[in-house]
Amino acid sequence: MSWRSIMLVTVASMVLLLVNSVESYASMEQLTKSGDMMRSVCMNKAKPSLEHVEGLPSGKFPESKEIMCYANCVLELMQGMRRGKIVADSAMKQADLLIPPEYAEPTKRAFDTCRHAGDGVKNNCEVAYALLKCLHKNNPKFFFP
Repeated sequence: MSWRSIMLVTVASMVLLLVNSVESYASMEQLTKSGDMMRSVCMNKAKPSLEHVEGLPSGKFPESKEIMCYANCVLELMQGMRRGKIVADSAMKQADLLIPPEYAEPTKRAFDTCRHAGDGVKNNCEVAYALLKCLHKNNPKFFFP
């Protein structure tokens, strides 16, 4: 998957999230559609099993390279990570802009709490995996495509 394709999906996701939204944030239906696009791109890139991906929202975190790299791909598309670094401030701004307040607030608190989850970890995919597990633990409204 080329960076051009990833950028196209990111831009399309953001447009989808903003179109037909009365408020500045997206509806859960729009978030789901955007998540589906991210899932498709990242499953093709990282090649995890569908069963493993479907287990992530409920806190099932198998330790496989594929699922770790899938998490990295999704978190980069969500602007929660960049080149193996957690960018909590960027993710918190995106949450304010794009997701409903009842999800944005716990998401922002979780990103703030988890901003150092990957400290000391060198591998981008492993950093993403550590962040994902921390976000799940610290966000009662956790959702992940």
